Amino acid sequence: MSKHEEAYEVLYKIYNQYRKQYRENSYDSRQMCLMWSTNDPPDEIEETNPFIDIEVAFNIEISDEDAMNLYDMTLDEAIVKILELQAIASSDCLRVHLSQALPTVAGLL
Repeated sequence: MSKHEEAYEVLYKIYNQYRKQYRENSYDSRQMCLMWSTNDPPDEIEETNPFIDIEVAFNIEISDEDAMNLYDMTLDEAIVKILELQAIASSDCLRVHLSQALPTVAGLL
């Protein structure tokens, strides 16, 4: 199973957990917005439980803008964005480690 497929399965489990809480969302159209009530949508979606679970599962931070964009995506589109955010987070982490290691390496030369 590819990384994309594994990540999709994780996202789909989170999606189903929240989608099934709302009777009006019984049809599985795989739209991210179905993790919230479609009869009474929230005024703000960032920092809601579905996004918090996604942040924890993928070790990412979802900005307000990303939350709004993800809300309007299909799961297929969303997993691509989530994997992009994960790659950015990994590269930022690597950059911090390198910046901490470089002075030590420079001192050895």
